[in-house]
Amino acid sequence: MLEGVIATWHKKVGDKVNAGDLLAEIESDKATMEFESFPAGTLLHIEVPAGKSAPVDSLIAIVGKPGEDIKAIIKEAAEAAKAPVAESKTEVKAETSKPIAQSAPAPIKQAPKAISKPDLTVELADGRMKISPLAKRLAEEQGVSLRGIRGTGDGGRIVKRDIEKYGQGGVTQIERSRDVETTQMRRTIARRLSESKFSAPHFYLTIDLDMDRAVDARTAINEAIKPSKISFNDFVIKAAAVALKDHPAVNAGWYGDFIRYNEHVHIGVAVAVEDGLLVPVVRHADGKPLTTISEEVRDYASRAKSKKLQPQDWAGNTFTISNLGMFGIEEFTAIINPPDSCIMAIGGIRQEAVVKNGEIKVGNRMKVTLSCDHRVVDGVTGAKFLETFRNYMENPIVLLGMREI
Repeated sequence: MLEGVIATWHKKVGDKVNAGDLLAEIESDKATMEFESFPAGTLLHIEVPAGKSAPVDSLIAIVGKPGEDIKAIIKEAAEAAKAPVAESKTEVKAETSKPIAQSAPAPIKQAPKAISKPDLTVELADGRMKISPLAKRLAEEQGVSLRGIRGTGDGGRIVKRDIEKYGQGGVTQIERSRDVETTQMRRTIARRLSESKFSAPHFYLTIDLDMDRAVDARTAINEAIKPSKISFNDFVIKAAAVALKDHPAVNAGWYGDFIRYNEHVHIGVAVAVEDGLLVPVVRHADGKPLTTISEEVRDYASRAKSKKLQPQDWAGNTFTISNLGMFGIEEFTAIINPPDSCIMAIGGIRQEAVVKNGEIKVGNRMKVTLSCDHRVVDGVTGAKFLETFRNYMENPIVLLGMREI
């Protein structure tokens, strides 16, 4: 920087100045700098008027005691202005007199405080509105919307007094926040999921299921087992468990030096609690009837929310299911729950127009996304598992067969 432009003076000659008062705004090619007064006293002289430029290290104003003789300072500054400007200078500086308590004025050099240079205009729906840098900064600090403010400066420019006036009579938006210390559960979740996401190479496979038969089957089963009820999530757990028995390569985990292929199927079911997620495990889910799965999941969910789950309740999963369908989520991807190699994300059942047998009908559809650890599961392996899962979900009679409901 070789020179700066005095954009605005906030004091006039004769005004009292306190230490830290904003004297002026100085513009360079990259920033607008607020120039604050270092000493207290009276503004005795303005050397560079607003809109004019000044070389680095030149005199722009004098602050001192009323009545002080400042002719020598002004003369010295004029002589210095005739000398070539040193290219190595990097800061705009000003000279002031010594503090009021001392009789003879002497130069004091002070660097301005730099802030990011804002755009001097604000784009509004009804045209362009001019705004001074200080007014813009005040508006940002006070959360004041610039819409509806009429500028009283030159050419309709919004200036400081406009923001202050609006703040007194207008509605301001106050920014608030609060810091809450993380719980041990949240820290553990963050650590484990970060390790999973950034160490396991995830890829995703999504299918869209026809849920018409599943809807009919659930209705019929719930009528038969009143007052007990099974959910669509119970169907998902059962179908996934049986499909995993058909595709043991998916029922596996990465252990660094080896891959573990599990012959048993333990389904982890993500349950939301106040501090995050817990994943209790339905053990040997492939061999359990829907009613038993339903009872276990409800019990786990109840104990999770009352913080009564024990460590053994969430250990040993070989596959995980996360269902956000009940919250209106149609589709999402989930982060693998180690040491599993896969996690399945279940969206909500939605009704939409579908074509069946050449006719347009209202059908029930559900999207499912499988997140896979590519170190263990390849794309074709995951796709074959999903195809089997689809067959069980779209044909509940095949899933249940002669098994106990």
